[in-house]
Amino acid sequence: MKEVIKIKENCLYIHDLEKAVDFYHHLLGFEIIHYAADKHAFFRVGSSVLLCFNPDDSRLKTSPPAHFAEGNQHFAFEVVKEKYESCKKKIQSLGIEVIDELIWSSGQESFYFNDPENNVLEIVPVGVWD
Repeated sequence: MKEVIKIKENCLYIHDLEKAVDFYHHLLGFEIIHYAADKHAFFRVGSSVLLCFNPDDSRLKTSPPAHFAEGNQHFAFEVVKEKYESCKKKIQSLGIEVIDELIWSSGQESFYFNDPENNVLEIVPVGVWD
């Protein structure tokens, strides 16, 4: 489908949504779009949306269709190249441990860290997949 221009939203399944709000909103600074305790929390992340669903609730849905996942999920945040190092320093200054760093075949770097539910988050510079 050549009409698709990007992934608009990404979803994580998080049991403790209060911890998700503390992490994604209070610590990382993403705007809350909508929050329903024990159900979901939605955040604005640049031009995208991060959806955090409680899997115990979302697996029982009929509309939208039931959905859930188990285990450590993964996605990456993209930053402009010039902000990559300062972003890594900011993550570390917030007391968040960088758990891995890679240099890709393109020569671009990325780093990984966990959210409170142990989902694996990554920071990549623009162009890492170009």
